[in-house]
Amino acid sequence: MGVKAQVLQSTAEMEEQEWLESRRKGIGGSDAASIAGFNKWKSPVVVYMEKIGEVKSESSSGEAAYWGNVMESTVAQEFSKRTGLKVRKRNAILQHPEHEWMLANVDRLIVGKNEGLECKTASEYLKDEWDDEEIPMAYLLQCQHYMAVTGADAWWIAVLIGGNKFVHKKIERDEDLIENLIALEKDFWEENVLKRVPPEIDGSDASVDFIKAMYPDADPDTETEMDSESDKLLEALKQIKLEEKDLKTKKNEYENRLKQKLATFEKGFTNQYVVTFKNQERRTVDSKRLKAEKPDLYEEYSKISSSRPLKFKEAK
Repeated sequence: MGVKAQVLQSTAEMEEQEWLESRRKGIGGSDAASIAGFNKWKSPVVVYMEKIGEVKSESSSGEAAYWGNVMESTVAQEFSKRTGLKVRKRNAILQHPEHEWMLANVDRLIVGKNEGLECKTASEYLKDEWDDEEIPMAYLLQCQHYMAVTGADAWWIAVLIGGNKFVHKKIERDEDLIENLIALEKDFWEENVLKRVPPEIDGSDASVDFIKAMYPDADPDTETEMDSESDKLLEALKQIKLEEKDLKTKKNEYENRLKQKLATFEKGFTNQYVVTFKNQERRTVDSKRLKAEKPDLYEEYSKISSSRPLKFKEAK
């Protein structure tokens, strides 16, 4: 099966802003995991807002992204050195021949084979995610997306971990996964993006940040009637708060029992754990006294933060 993707646009002379704009024309490999709910840093609703132009697409100007781009060629070269496989750039945004919203901007293609290569850099803290045959789900979906667009039989992933450990793995084409991925992306593109209907907000950090950005301030003295779903959400939230309270009490109990076993010892050992119960000091400012005795200094170094906490109580 030869590479069957169409070329949507050449990227050879493309400026970064133009490249970011081109990403709005469809769903790329890095969007796949977010849409599927496997990216803790970006939720489906953030991808949706990028595609409709309500928020700017992420640029590659961040520190991690910058070094990822800088090291891409090095990772590709090391991959070739270790495997004997030659790679080449494909300076184009590729497009699925049937699903025009399905795009791919691949790092490398393998010369003489119907395969590709994704180059990554990863933090030392994430090294466990690459143990044995493990591949983070976000990257697995990204590579399956690329295989869907290009028709490739396999995709390699090479990663430099912590700047000193190199790992490369081969991902075989998974037709069932690709079929499900296409269906998921198609639904997102046609039912959400094209119809301008945002996907459901989830519990990810990205959605929390999105809500803060979209609704930072309340209009004073305004009220609204909420729907029946809100009652269900509030009942569920009420139950969670009760469970949280019980869990906190249970947590305190377990900690107190362990502290009692340690008594005045600073460190203890079990068959599986090392436990510490050390003295530590923390310096804090007595803000009440500072405000009373040196109000000018208090005002000079005080800062006001704004938030919108969600609170609820039973209606009378």
